[in-house]
This record gives sequence, structure tokens and C-alpha cells, in this order.
Amino acid sequence: MGKCIYCGMPAGLFRKKHAECEKKHNALLLKHNRSSGIITKAIYDHIIQYKVDYDSLKNFINTEVFRSNLPDENLKYCYIGAFEKAVEDFLSDNILTKQEEKSLLDFTNYFNLLQTELDINGAYSRIVKSGILRDIFEGKLPQRVTINGTLSFNLQKNEKIIWYFPQVDYYEQKTRRQIVGRSHGVSVRIMKGVYYRIGEFKGYPVETQETINIGTGDFAITNKHLYFSCSVKSFRIAHSKIVNITAHSDGVTIQRDASSAKPQSFVTGDGWFTYNLLQNVQNV
Repeated sequence: MGKCIYCGMPAGLFRKKHAECEKKHNALLLKHNRSSGIITKAIYDHIIQYKVDYDSLKNFINTEVFRSNLPDENLKYCYIGAFEKAVEDFLSDNILTKQEEKSLLDFTNYFNLLQTELDINGAYSRIVKSGILRDIFEGKLPQRVTINGTLSFNLQKNEKIIWYFPQVDYYEQKTRRQIVGRSHGVSVRIMKGVYYRIGEFKGYPVETQETINIGTGDFAITNKHLYFSCSVKSFRIAHSKIVNITAHSDGVTIQRDASSAKPQSFVTGDGWFTYNLLQNVQNV
């Protein structure tokens, strides 16, 4: 005899649930969903309206949680959902003002929310990146990134990391050269199945460009250089030596100021931010 998946009591032959238990369960889910929606909207409104009275918001949330018996896990996703929606709306114009950033961080700090939780879908990283670009546009050196552990490259004196990308795919453009052509002449039969060809081969070189994946490694942008380091190659390039930057959806391609330089591409996962950072970093 099967047991009810909701109450654990016998449910009858070949049955897994009681109809009444399922009804109660669905009603509770609906109640939780409604309560989650109410709380999420209240938090979102509080953030985008720049309200500072978080004590009243907390009291409202506690009352709603008690009324609906909302689980802690559901409440956590209310915080995350409201935060993500506020970030999306604030950045709809690709600009994060100081007031918008302060409202987001005040909310985060008051409820002691973890950055890792708020960054599940990249929302927290977006506000940090936007703040960095705003600092640069204002001629300030951003100091928003802290690297835990040892870097795979050595910085110069007074050099500061502005942003660090782990696990970046690096590509170089290579020239492949081969000789193609055709031979002219006649074939003389020596014996059955064996021929000797008399003639000449005339060929010409053909060059083709290929983009080759060199490796995956650490990519960082400082106030002086961009750095890349992987198991097979490491280098740095001064920002003043970059003459062209092309943005892609997931990265950038740069061209250095050298007659023999080939395009170099970095897949950072955020082409818009990487492009704007490299394009404007010399302002600081």
C-alpha cells in the first residue's frame, strides 16, 4: 500500500497521495506565491523610490511572513528578485547614478545580504562594473576590486587593478602559408600498374588567416596595462599601444600599434563592459 507524499499516511493501493492533502498543499503554495509577490514588490518599490526607512520595510516583511508562514528560502528569493529587478531598471539607460547605487547598497547592507547570493545571475557584478565606469568617466581611479590570492602576473609600481576576469579564452590571428598548383607533362608506362611521370610542377604560395585558440587564463585591466597569463603564454600591453578595439557580445578584439601585430581576441563574457573599460581607462 502506498503512502501519501504529503502527510506520509497510507494512501491506498497504487496511490501516492490523498486528494485532500494535495488540495491543502496547492492552496499553501498559492498562498506562498502571493505573499512572495507582495514582499518582492514592496522591496522593489522601496529601492527604486530611494526610501531610507528600512525599519518599516522590515516590519512589513515580518508581518507578511508570519501571516503566510513563508519559508526562509522563499523570503531569500524575494530579496534577490527585488534586487535584480531594481538593478535592471536602474541600468536600462546603461548609467548607474550615485543615488541609484547608494539605494541598492543601503538595502544590501541593512538586510546583511551576501554578494554571492545577489550575484547568482550577475546583478551585483553589474552595479560594481557600472560604478567603475562612472568613476572612470569622472576621471577617478576606481578602487572597487579586491583580489584574494596570488596574481599570475607582476604589477608595476603604482599600478592598480581595475577589473579582473578569470578563465578568459585568448585567440590570436595566424597566417598559414601553403604552395598550390598543378603539374604538367606525360606519363610513361614502365610495367603493368607502374607509371613514371615526365613533366614539371608549377605552384604559387597562398596565404590564409586563421584565428587560433592559444589558451585559457587570467585577464586583468589596470590603470596602465592589460595583462593575460595562461600556461603557454603571458604578456602585458600598455593602453597607449592599443590603436583599435572592437567589441563583441562576449569579449573584445584589440589591435596593437606595431607593423607585425595581429588582432588579439579575449572572450571575457561581457564585451560591452570590457570595451568601455579599455576605451576610457586612459582618462584616469
